[in-house]
Amino acid sequence: MRIALAQIDPTVGDLGGNRELIVRRAKQAQAEGARVVAFPELAICGYPPEDLVLKDYFVADCRDALFQVALACPELPIVVGVPLCEDGVVYNAAAILYGGEVAGWYRKIRLPNYAVFDEKRNFAPGDRVVVLQVDGVRMGITICEDIWEENGPGEAAASAGGAAIVLNLSMSPYHLGKGHERETMLAERARAWRAFVCYANGVGGQDELVFDGQSLAFDPEGRLVARAAQFKEQLLLVDVDPRPAGTAREEARASGIRAPGPCPTEFCLPGSWPIEVIDLGSAVKMGESPSAAISSAASADASALLVCEALCIEGEVYGALCLGVRDYAEKNGFRQVVLGISGGIDSALTACIAADALGTDRVNTVSMPSRYSSAGTKSDARETAERLGIHFYEIAIEGIYGTYLQSLAAYLADGSCGATEQNIQARIRGNLLMALSNKSGWLVLTTGNKSETAVGYATLYGDMAGGFAVLKDVPKTLVYKLARYRNSMGPEAGPIPETTLERAPSAELAPDQTDQDTLPPYDILDRIIDAYVVNDDSLEEIVALGIDSAVVQRVLAMIDGNEYKRRQAAPGVRITPKAFGKDRRLPITNRYRG
Repeated sequence: MRIALAQIDPTVGDLGGNRELIVRRAKQAQAEGARVVAFPELAICGYPPEDLVLKDYFVADCRDALFQVALACPELPIVVGVPLCEDGVVYNAAAILYGGEVAGWYRKIRLPNYAVFDEKRNFAPGDRVVVLQVDGVRMGITICEDIWEENGPGEAAASAGGAAIVLNLSMSPYHLGKGHERETMLAERARAWRAFVCYANGVGGQDELVFDGQSLAFDPEGRLVARAAQFKEQLLLVDVDPRPAGTAREEARASGIRAPGPCPTEFCLPGSWPIEVIDLGSAVKMGESPSAAISSAASADASALLVCEALCIEGEVYGALCLGVRDYAEKNGFRQVVLGISGGIDSALTACIAADALGTDRVNTVSMPSRYSSAGTKSDARETAERLGIHFYEIAIEGIYGTYLQSLAAYLADGSCGATEQNIQARIRGNLLMALSNKSGWLVLTTGNKSETAVGYATLYGDMAGGFAVLKDVPKTLVYKLARYRNSMGPEAGPIPETTLERAPSAELAPDQTDQDTLPPYDILDRIIDAYVVNDDSLEEIVALGIDSAVVQRVLAMIDGNEYKRRQAAPGVRITPKAFGKDRRLPITNRYRG
């Protein structure tokens, strides 16, 4: 049996566009010999729809779009995610389409409510397991979180429902290491359930979330059968022979392990969910033999039959950032982006990501030197833009800065260059970028990293001003690794000058300034941030890692004291297990420390 896993990039709320995308991939799957095609979780409406599903007319429109898919593709069984409203209750559901109609429903049972997930706010849990039967082969239907539970709906479908294949419709957000985590878990499920596990994950960017694809299939021994590419759409074709799973169950029955034989259309074992079997009979009416269809499919899309190699750590993070920028810009209607380019490492990496994500003709960079900008950084800013082939403009801010100082002279009587004077420069730059955005409709990309965001080493309404924060969840130490990774991609020496990589980081807002005048070395700072923000370690636990207690106390005070800034920051790509934003929701008014 050939299973098609349609790894697509839907857009939240674009019901017509998502419908056409689903129809196109379903027709491709049928042409390539698939007997069933599975689409990601909530593919009809996009994920996560959040409070859109609280609007009854939105859910009704989703159902209309679903019926249009069913009418357009009547000959191939389709399993696709969609919100379902019944008696005023909304479910995260999978619709089973066949014959131009909805043949059945599965309602997601396990609703995640942690990290970036808030599904219990929007959905009610389902109460029954659904098994789809096609050509005598049984397939358990699950949605995302269902499969993460070892003894959950997937296990019930396989052991009690007789499913030889467990399909999982997913929209699993990316973070570093998530792909390996998924593969380990799915291999364990396949072995434990003695079933093929076919996992259809979506791909694309949605606000701060990135979905990395990497749809997967495992055999009943837990061996990887197929892996789709990361960060791009693909129709993954998986050829499975359900007989080994059936043989394994016969052996299990002989060993006394529960493995029931054929079950009725609906039944319920004591202490478990009711199990509903939806039998489509001999579902696909093919004009040629299955073997001929499979041969044709292999020649038409041979790459879809291979196990795509996973990217290296830097490669997958870079891919996630590019996809996040591209989808945020395009799904929100921005043809051009603009960013300030300073000659520093953060703006150089941001420029690279923007150029690779959108194309060089869509990226505008603006150098805005002040009296404190060095010749080296001004030269590096221009050279980075030239190597990338992106647009470069220069607007000196000295005259504007002088006017500010003159206007505020009575209030800045000491003549120093403290935080106030430094922030004025940053706000001038933010103002100029927003003016260009207003005039030309460009999306402003901010260039600050997670290390700076964590401790407030950024200027509110200055370098924080913009529409999308590309490096918001990227620690400074990882910024350097990503920059060197991008240079290794070429051409020749790469777009980022070596002097940019080697120069001590500096905001260049005061004479001879470096970041380490204010902050601990970034390797120490990033360890503290990871422990406190990502792992929720206490001060004592962080000090036990061998970091000076006074340094830890100072950094934790900076993190806690800058929640108000982060609340006003632009959204940015999530690439760690816990990012600022949906992941970490703390009160601004808060006297608890430590």
